[in-house]
Amino acid sequence: MSIEELERIAQAIVAPGKGIIAIDESMPTIKKRFDAVGVPNTEENRRAYREMLLTAPRLGEHISGAILYDETIRQATKTGVPFTRILLNAGILPGIKVDRGAKPLAGFPGEWVTEGLDGLRERLTEYVKLGAKFAKWRAVITIGENAPSGTCIEANMHALARYAALCQEAGIVPVVEPEVLMDGDHDLEVSYEVTEATLRSLFGALYEHNVMLEGTILKASMVISGKECADQATVEDVAEETVRCLKSAVPATIPGIVFLSGGQSDEQATIHLNAMNQRGPHPWPLSFSYGRAMQSAALALWGKDMQANFDEAQKTVSLRAKQNGLAALGQWKKVA
Repeated sequence: MSIEELERIAQAIVAPGKGIIAIDESMPTIKKRFDAVGVPNTEENRRAYREMLLTAPRLGEHISGAILYDETIRQATKTGVPFTRILLNAGILPGIKVDRGAKPLAGFPGEWVTEGLDGLRERLTEYVKLGAKFAKWRAVITIGENAPSGTCIEANMHALARYAALCQEAGIVPVVEPEVLMDGDHDLEVSYEVTEATLRSLFGALYEHNVMLEGTILKASMVISGKECADQATVEDVAEETVRCLKSAVPATIPGIVFLSGGQSDEQATIHLNAMNQRGPHPWPLSFSYGRAMQSAALALWGKDMQANFDEAQKTVSLRAKQNGLAALGQWKKVA
């Protein structure tokens, strides 16, 4: 695929007022989410849940892409229509999570490195045949005593760059996700320093691996206080410091940046995104790639009664998509 086509797909992902719904939970993660609402973690329940999300009315008005899990990209609705076709018919690009998860980094207790490069070229070829237009790989950076180490950052950014190069070789747009975790008692300043160092390392590695930035999307964490920090930053400070950090470390050639919600509440994630966009214009569109912040309210409803609450759960998903779509334009207003 040409760079022009990759660029076209990347720009479609960050189209004005649109973002990504991430439904790429691994088996252990979806089990945890289902357990919390009392739903048995069966293949059929996972399929039915994803169908509820992906067939929500008018979802394509504010959702440009959906990140799927390996099981999900192979599944279909109860009437037999493949999920990828449902998405494309709604104007939503199918994406796929391709990393194999974060594993302990040997020699560096408490730090992680994401695995999954072995066999990735062949898996990407298969995912293209299944309809994937973009992919996602998540790296995990922990803030703590003596962490993150330079070794941890370098190892993860090197893996992200190798993954991105393989994606573009296969004709898939890579979404690179270097998540700086909110876990810990660090303040906003430390979050800024670690996020900036991580992003600088990432773009250095992408450059070294000949990754075409015009056909790449950054999935970033916000510069935000650690969950246990006694001094929680204001919305204004999070928005200002996040944008400042991105301008310092992210090239303007990137077609767009989508944020992960991390450990934020649904409303927090929307408020912060909205505040950033009210400070625009920026060198790139700032949008969303939310998992929990798109799904949690709908899952709680659906989990109580899958049949009776199906329509209501879908309305909740569509509403969250609309709210975040407005925030991506800086036009969201809190309803009292």
